[in-house]
Amino acid sequence: MSDDSAYGPLRVSDALVIGPEELRWRFSRSSGPGGQGVNTADSRVELTWEPATSTAVAGLPEPLRERLLQRLAPTLVNGAVVVAASTQRAQLRNRDEARTRLAAQLRAALAPPPRSRRPTRPTRGSVERRLGAKSVRARVKAQRRRPVD
Repeated sequence: MSDDSAYGPLRVSDALVIGPEELRWRFSRSSGPGGQGVNTADSRVELTWEPATSTAVAGLPEPLRERLLQRLAPTLVNGAVVVAASTQRAQLRNRDEARTRLAAQLRAALAPPPRSRRPTRPTRGSVERRLGAKSVRARVKAQRRRPVD
């Protein structure tokens, strides 16, 4: 089986590869497209992964591990990351979609923080344009008022 199959290891990055034994799957009936097949097939997929007990996370360098756990903390449900997929009719496609979403979420959590913005001043031209637009708008609004006797 290849790395991107629904049953193999989940490759998030070079540093983080989650083994299939760490992923828990739940299946249920989907409410999405599928007609009558929706009533019989368990095509909805719920993928659960616990970062705190993961051996893949334990192998990460300390700064990456802290960043990952800190950024995932607000989204954890009982200590686990839960991804649900039910947009496809086939369970296998929903499994692939859930794995893709989990990998994207973990890549975003592992990404380095953005560079801090260097404060700049507005250009003279932009200030003049802004003030000119304000005065035009003020004149438009002044024409709406009742005339003074």
